[in-house]
Amino acid sequence: MSIIINIDVLLAKRKMSVTELSERVGITMANLSILKNGKAKAIRFSTLEGICKALDCQPGDIIEYRNED
Repeated sequence: MSIIINIDVLLAKRKMSVTELSERVGITMANLSILKNGKAKAIRFSTLEGICKALDCQPGDIIEYRNED
């Protein structure tokens, strides 16, 4: 997949745990894990907004496109 999710990188930079992020955003650990591991098929804008707010970042910091050509 050419869409890369950089939540792990941002969590490390912010010294925040996955548990803390899930509590701040209001999503389950299971759903956050699916998203974090690149297994998600979609993400709601409200979830993306919550993650950006919790990590003090922009959507482009979380989601990255890489051309696989």
